[in-house]
Amino acid sequence: MSEREQQSEAAAMVAALHVPRNAKFGFGVATLVTAAIVALFVLPGTGRPMFLYVALAFVLLVSLGSLLTAVFTAISAVRLARS
Repeated sequence: MSEREQQSEAAAMVAALHVPRNAKFGFGVATLVTAAIVALFVLPGTGRPMFLYVALAFVLLVSLGSLLTAVFTAISAVRLARS
């Protein structure tokens, strides 16, 4: 199997599972959750430097976005397998 065929199979799998759509939706939800957490817990009053909270928010955004993308893609895979 050539490298080009492997790439086309991977691209077909990504398209079938709607990974780009799932990533947009997952990171969109993660952005909203992160913004809400920062607004509720960080902005009312912080005793530590703000850059620490910005770094923590970035880690939360990336990890939650990745987790949600994986969950949404798994749901897409189950739906695809059942159809």
